[in-house]
Formats: sequence, C-alpha cells, structure tokens
Amino acid sequence: MKYNAVIFDMDGLLFDTELVYYEATQVVADKMGFPYDKDLYLKFLGVSDEEVWANYHMIFSEFGKTSVQRFIDDSYQETLERFSQGAVQMKPGVLELLSFLEEHQIPKVVASSNQRAVIELLLKKNKLFERFETIVSAENVQRAKPDPEIFLLANQKLGTAKKETLILEDSQNGILAASAAEIPVVMVPDLLPPSQELIKKTAGVVSSLHEIPALLK
Repeated sequence: MKYNAVIFDMDGLLFDTELVYYEATQVVADKMGFPYDKDLYLKFLGVSDEEVWANYHMIFSEFGKTSVQRFIDDSYQETLERFSQGAVQMKPGVLELLSFLEEHQIPKVVASSNQRAVIELLLKKNKLFERFETIVSAENVQRAKPDPEIFLLANQKLGTAKKETLILEDSQNGILAASAAEIPVVMVPDLLPPSQELIKKTAGVVSSLHEIPALLK
C-alpha cells in the first residue's frame, strides 16, 4: 500500500520516555511513602495524563487530596527535569525514517496525548522540532486516546485520504484510537507486547522503526 503521510505517536515511539516517567514517579513515591510500583505504571501505559492523575486520586485517596496532588506535581517536575537534562534516548530508526520520509516528500506530524510543552521540549532537545509539519497535543482535543479524535484531527491537518495515511503507535490505546479513526496503523511495541486481539486491528507489527521504510515503498 502506498502511504502519502505518516502520523507519529511520541512516547515510547519516537522517544524512550516510558521508563523515564516510571523512574521519576517511583523516586517521588518512595520519598512520600506511596505504594507505587511498575505494575501500576504499566496499567496506565498510553493513557492521558489527566486520566492517570484522576486514577491516582482514587487509588491513593487515603493519603488525602493534597498529598496526592503533591505526588502528581512532584513526579511531573522530576520527569521534566530528567527530560531537560537529556535523560531520554531516541528510539532506534527515528532519524533514518525521518530522512526517508523527507527524501520521498511524505509529510509527517506528531499526534500525542502528552502536553504540548513536553512534546516541544523533547523534539527541540533532540533537534527534531523543525522536521514535523505540525503537532497535535492533549490541548487540541477534548478526549484522549483510545478516542479517535486526536488522529482524526491530525489526518485533517495533513489533508490526505485516511487509507493513504499511516499511523505509527506503540500502545494499546493508540492502536484502539487508530482503529476507531479507521486509519491504518502499524505497531512498534515498546514495554508491553500486543495481544492477538490487538494485532488484528493493525496493518502489521514491527520490532523497530527501521522496518517502516519497506512498508512505505
């Protein structure tokens, strides 16, 4: 299939951010005595910040609203500090894929449930900001993934037919959102392997972005 545009997720797809989020939150949880662990983190993989925070308020309600809010705020700050210090690696194949797309004049956008400030910070820090036509972030939509809104908006900005647009995703919620938007999606799993059920909703599963150019030719 010939694709004329590509929509990139960001966390766990362009950047190896997922472990940074987890480690930053774990440090703060340990300091504050919150019973937080990696299983809890993985439970909310690919979920919007707002939804994660609402869940933390429910899960840790016994600590009181103010303490939970401090846990959320401090974890967020700790994460941003790590990002600013360059603690995030680009995923393998990002630069090669972007060069391939530019060479073939295939437009590309970032559609991430993250906050715009975080997206810009990571893209600029890694000198990728100028390489994307536009960014669609949490601020641009009412509903986060798995709702299709973010991908429908990104597709609208690209102005390409859905079937000629390819979404690249690493998480379950991203795949569900792409499927609901009826836009082809290829999964590049990050921390969690996909279920057979999820694989059926994709146009394919690859082990890294290095494999994407072959699908675009």
